[in-house]
Amino acid sequence: MNDLWIAIFISIGSYLIGSISMARVVTKIVAPDVDLEDAEFSVPGSESYRLRTVSSTTASLKLGPKVGGPIALLDMLKGFIPVLTLRLIFPNDYYHLIAAVFAVAGHNWSIYHRFTGGGGLSTSYGAFFAIDFFGTLISAFSGMLLGFAVFKDMMVAFASGPFLMLIWLIIFKRDWPHIIFGIAINVVILLKLLPDIIKLIKNRDQAADISSVMDQTGMGRGMKKIMNWMGIDPKKK
Repeated sequence: MNDLWIAIFISIGSYLIGSISMARVVTKIVAPDVDLEDAEFSVPGSESYRLRTVSSTTASLKLGPKVGGPIALLDMLKGFIPVLTLRLIFPNDYYHLIAAVFAVAGHNWSIYHRFTGGGGLSTSYGAFFAIDFFGTLISAFSGMLLGFAVFKDMMVAFASGPFLMLIWLIIFKRDWPHIIFGIAINVVILLKLLPDIIKLIKNRDQAADISSVMDQTGMGRGMKKIMNWMGIDPKKK
């Protein structure tokens, strides 16, 4: 089997694995009557709006963090396991980078669910950990620090990690496959999350208390704890 066919097989396989909606699978088991496609994000002082994603965030909104947290972990494993496996099997090739991009694409646009899915952050971080564990930790922490300490903005902390990972790959990997991978991952995430990010920014400007918005998701609650630890009041804009 030549390199092209291996790459095609890995692309299709990774996409199909990524398309497995852990949020839907887990919710079907623990709360079969709950509809994750009808989740609304409530913003004080503004209108609530329906999320375009079906993910650990929507599960957390509907069922709480005890359900949303494990789903986020399972979504990370969708990226981590295939990428790490391919990196070990083909240590001198870049098939694992192809797997990472298509696993995230499958998560975002699932073929099993009319091409609807999550936002891709959890699956991306799972892949990042398999590609460069230390770089992922630095990028994620730097993103939170940038958002909390510099801009004091939840959206910066929430969305800057993958971009900082791209910067890390440019500086420390210094090869085109990793750079193209970093760009592709950011594009896939941005294409899916941009409409929700725009809505959050608009509603954030109208909201009286962004702290209550953060309380609605597991990631937001975690960020809020870190902000409090750093002495930053999430209620201040």
